[in-house]
Amino acid sequence: MRTRLLVVLLLISATAVAGFAWPLLGSTAAARTQQLLISRTAELDRFAALAQQADDTGDISQLAIEVRAYTDLYGEAVLVVDTRKRQVLATGGLRADDVGSLIDGALRNQPGPRPAELRPWSSGDLLLARPVGAGTRVAGAVVLKASVTAAASDVAHDWLLIAVGALAAALLFVLLAVVVSRWVLRPLAQLERGVLALAAGEQRTHVPASAGPRELRALGASFNKMSDAVAEAADQQRRLVADASHQMRNPMAALRLRVDSLAGQVKPDGLRTYNGCVAEVERMESLLDGLLALATAENVDHRQTEEDTCDAATVLVERYDAWHASADQAGVELELGTVEHFIVAMPDSELGQVLDVLLDNAVKYAGTGARVDLSCTGGTITVSDNGPGLPAEDLARATQRFWRSSQAGPGGTGLGLAIAERLVTARHGTMSVEAAEPHGLAVRVTLPMESPCP
Repeated sequence: MRTRLLVVLLLISATAVAGFAWPLLGSTAAARTQQLLISRTAELDRFAALAQQADDTGDISQLAIEVRAYTDLYGEAVLVVDTRKRQVLATGGLRADDVGSLIDGALRNQPGPRPAELRPWSSGDLLLARPVGAGTRVAGAVVLKASVTAAASDVAHDWLLIAVGALAAALLFVLLAVVVSRWVLRPLAQLERGVLALAAGEQRTHVPASAGPRELRALGASFNKMSDAVAEAADQQRRLVADASHQMRNPMAALRLRVDSLAGQVKPDGLRTYNGCVAEVERMESLLDGLLALATAENVDHRQTEEDTCDAATVLVERYDAWHASADQAGVELELGTVEHFIVAMPDSELGQVLDVLLDNAVKYAGTGARVDLSCTGGTITVSDNGPGLPAEDLARATQRFWRSSQAGPGGTGLGLAIAERLVTARHGTMSVEAAEPHGLAVRVTLPMESPCP
């Protein structure tokens, strides 16, 4: 956007500078051309008056003195002829044969052709003619051959000054365009970063609201209020979930005690109903534990400290040892693959919780006889199995809260992967659920690495 705004401002600036400089160039050239014509026309009129006086008296001495003095001073040729185009006086090598058509026009008392407007690159000479006498009594003609070199040099000098001024104005406009664009767009860039940070889960993200136009300052202040409101609403939601889960644990524990106390008093024909009741109580306990864990995961502090790091390989090996017995009991082969040591930006307790969720799902749903592989390499932890996996349309929904696949058996709350995914993203990592080859499920966890381990 900044580029587009700069292009528009620069185009407007270039148009303004060109609209000012171009007419000024033309008017400067026209003024210098007019000045040359006026000065040389005045000389022609003076020589024509002297020629008329010489024709009346028959003495050309004064005319000769003035013409030669002019030629010596300016280096410009002058030619005076009579009505028969016979040379009366000539300086600078100018001959009547060279300017015959111009002399004919002057003798007929006709104005000569208007000279072209001077330019810095103009060269050559300017020919001007005046009749000697007035009205119908023309006694001859005077021709002046004026050089345009000095006038063209003056035009070039004036044009150079105009060009320098236009360049200075253009640079000033460029500087002004850059300042204005930064003044206008910096609050928008800050607002964009704030929106991205808020979308990434950073709570109470604020942007400066003291720079830029008044409308953008008001927008920044509104964004800050919205960010606080969103954070407060999220906090209230988490507190509600956590408080509700915590408060329901006591009556649930009491209910569990009463249900367990009935175990020896249930008649055979009521055992099926009793066992179903026990299963539902256990499911409710698991659901409450999951809600409490989810509320805790969503309340992770994003501020990083030295204690918020761990060796990913060490935690993976610990969880492998802890789950080995459960995997053997479920008839699942647990294999530890390539393990590389590296430090990740996540506490070992949280990483262990994430791995527990992944291993629990793999052992529970891979099926008897399946194999679960664990690896830790290149900054990524992978837990994969060769079980039935998930349909392609279900992979994107695997981390949704309370979602459970239609292939899943009884039990479970649908919160495990959601909790793991929230813990990972809270530490600026990523967790992907993909299909394994040739079949099965693979979950990859990638966390920011702090430094490699020796």
